[in-house]
Amino acid sequence: MLDMPFTSPSSFFRTNVCDRWDELDIALIGIPSDAGLSHRPGARYGPQAIRAQSGVVRYINTFTKVIPYELARVGDIGDVPIENRNLVPAIEEILQFYQRIHAAGLIPITAGGDHSITYPILKALGSAKPLGLIHFDSHHDTVPPLKGTKFHHGSPFRNAVLDGVIDPKRTVQIGIRDPYYEAARSFVEEHGIAVIDMVEFERLGIERTVERIREVVGEGPAYISFDVDALDPAFAPGTGTPVVGGFSSREALLLLQGLRGLQIVGGDVVEVSPPYDAAGMTALVGAQMMFEILCLAAETVGNRRKGGQ
Repeated sequence: MLDMPFTSPSSFFRTNVCDRWDELDIALIGIPSDAGLSHRPGARYGPQAIRAQSGVVRYINTFTKVIPYELARVGDIGDVPIENRNLVPAIEEILQFYQRIHAAGLIPITAGGDHSITYPILKALGSAKPLGLIHFDSHHDTVPPLKGTKFHHGSPFRNAVLDGVIDPKRTVQIGIRDPYYEAARSFVEEHGIAVIDMVEFERLGIERTVERIREVVGEGPAYISFDVDALDPAFAPGTGTPVVGGFSSREALLLLQGLRGLQIVGGDVVEVSPPYDAAGMTALVGAQMMFEILCLAAETVGNRRKGGQ
């Protein structure tokens, strides 16, 4: 990890590439699929770009001083081997892969890919008990079926709620400024999902927003899904559906760092689209957000060990 970032083959944060799952606590995974996109394609290249930029992040969290590799065994296990480009069978392939991850007792931290990948991950991890969800996004992603299918990047959390794999009462969406508000918001309100949109965030500020997130999610197992379009396009232009008026990268870091101590059982960073990413800055911020989630998950592993679990 101390080598220069432009040397050697790329892996997430220059961790070892590992095919022995029994040697890991946390698996870093790529899902190179954007079959669920409704607008600008390109997120299939997200994992590759995030791996390349993650070499700059290094091994220590310079803000919290957490070194995740001292708390947990972490490795890059490669990409989900997706054989189908049609979204429906691809979702089944992702589901089967993460069912194996879950059975192995691993915490998956994933780089997408578009946001449709989160649904099969949640379906695998929340099969026995619904998870809490911390969802950073400019969109609700609870849109009803479009163009004859319920599977697309605007519907993962609608599908997850209807399948009973996330608990809507322990779900919070942060950063929302959805231009397709009406199509998605009725579902959110009907199921009691907490929303901190950008207007509410401006009113609350970072500290009280963190308090609200922690209040909603509670102490049970929780998953973090971070869509880079939660950030303002000034900080993350390389994404499929950018919406102005979002978080700065610093605000996003502080929000994630405020979640320390929660029981994080998985997370993802999605919608990095390299074809629209000037100078690779969106991939860099995606790598940093992925590292923040990794640090939270590593602390979860460390706390379990301290508690003898």
